[in-house]
Amino acid sequence: MILIQGKGVSAGVEHGPIYFYHRTDAAVVKRPAQDLEQEKRRLAEAQEKTKAQLEVLAKKCRREAGDKSAVLFETHAMFVDDEDYMAAIMNTLREERCCIEYAVQQAGVQFAEMFVNMDDAYMKARAADVRDVTRRILNNLMGITAGGLDAEEAVILCTDDLAPSETIQLDKSRILAFATRNGSGNSHAAILARTMGIPAVCGLGESLKPEHTGRLAYIDGETGQLIIEPDELTLAAIKDKHEKQIETKKLLQSMKGKEDVTLDGRRVSICCNINTPEDVTAVQANDGRGIGLFRSEFLYLAAKDYPTEEEQFQAYRAVAAAMGGKRVIIRTLDIGADKQAAYFRLARETNPAMGVRAIRVCLNRPEVFRTQLRALYRASAYGKVAIMFPMITSVWEIKECRRACESVMQELAEEGIPFNPDTEIGIMIETPASVLIARDLAKHVDFFSVGTNDLTQYTLACDRQCNDLGKFFDPHHPAVLRALKMAADAAHANGIWIGICGELGGDLRLLPTFLAIGIDELSVSPSSVLPLRAELRRSIAKTCGLELLEC
Repeated sequence: MILIQGKGVSAGVEHGPIYFYHRTDAAVVKRPAQDLEQEKRRLAEAQEKTKAQLEVLAKKCRREAGDKSAVLFETHAMFVDDEDYMAAIMNTLREERCCIEYAVQQAGVQFAEMFVNMDDAYMKARAADVRDVTRRILNNLMGITAGGLDAEEAVILCTDDLAPSETIQLDKSRILAFATRNGSGNSHAAILARTMGIPAVCGLGESLKPEHTGRLAYIDGETGQLIIEPDELTLAAIKDKHEKQIETKKLLQSMKGKEDVTLDGRRVSICCNINTPEDVTAVQANDGRGIGLFRSEFLYLAAKDYPTEEEQFQAYRAVAAAMGGKRVIIRTLDIGADKQAAYFRLARETNPAMGVRAIRVCLNRPEVFRTQLRALYRASAYGKVAIMFPMITSVWEIKECRRACESVMQELAEEGIPFNPDTEIGIMIETPASVLIARDLAKHVDFFSVGTNDLTQYTLACDRQCNDLGKFFDPHHPAVLRALKMAADAAHANGIWIGICGELGGDLRLLPTFLAIGIDELSVSPSSVLPLRAELRRSIAKTCGLELLEC
């Protein structure tokens, strides 16, 4: 038996084989080709494998979303054999006598640039298709599995840590749990695990080794333990805990359809945080009252180039429509800091958490901002969409955001495109600056939502991604809780509501404090909805106090 102790960041017990994540970031290196005919054969094999993969995707898409949706993959399969594309590859191969990977990459760049430079909007959009097909062929040439997961069975996914862009690519249906060497409770692997409702343990260190791949392990997201091939006594204890977990889940199902209200009638709306449109399924399965945070930046992280207005519109509309009139708060892109997309070409910063990120990127790049706002307002015609701006630290930023919104609404009206002119506008409270001027900010918006992850980071001067800080990163710190109360008081004084969309919202220990502070909404991981509702319905708001705000 091997017992590795880490930090539990998403509760639950699971078991399965260990699988180490394989990154898909291998770079193409220009190497001389020893045998051109061999390079051609390698390309032919990669083409056939690519077309087979696309055929599988087309069938899956046709089955789940209809014929129209499958056309994209069928078109990609046809491009694999495109005569002009193949000619470009062969020309580079012959003229430069290089490895086939380099020739394919160069052809992909050439054709993508050609489409980008066309005047027709439809043809411009084809550049993304070229890049996708090229990437698939390269992955097959280099033995890279898209998404970094080629296990045939569900696994405990192990890695050093996961970047936001990597979490997007994973086939989540084959992940039982996460175990990471590094990271923290605020890492993206941890947040993804809580969204999925699966166990996760971080901070396991170098004791977690790639050679453990394939070995049976049990993971406990509460105690922070990863146990490889446990002995009989340990196994019996884990199985007992797992059975109790199953029983608890069954009991929680009775909370579906129940109101979010305390015993003395205080209502607090329990909503969900999501990263992608696909996460709506989890929201519905757990009976979330709405979506308190749709992290739109994950659409950007999943793309190789700026998502178009149409691509964004389709994603936002799908979520808004699926939620059937329940509020869907969509945060404008929060790129920067730990969320990097290469095509943004953001300058390297000594301290990126304090640098050009979130709303600062949007205001510095008005065309990128305008594209997203157009998509958001168009989606507002299909459901109860609200727009939320992150990292606001001043009144002038809100005014600039509102000017951009007014300009977009005017454009859409002139073009005859439907939208909701009364779409709610909110901001995130996640810096000491926004707390201190909250009464001024509240005069310009319809709601506040507190991002407790960043608020804790900036208030305590603790990097949220640093696992070594341990007890120093304390979301229960009186300074953080007092900041919450100041923001709530400012919101209510100006007649607007306030929610929490950070991970702290699902902390059952703090629910009495949130009730005493006057929080109106808690937006949490879908798996946290029913436990939180059960606790809320057992609570008496008028008896809750502010003891935790004292030092």
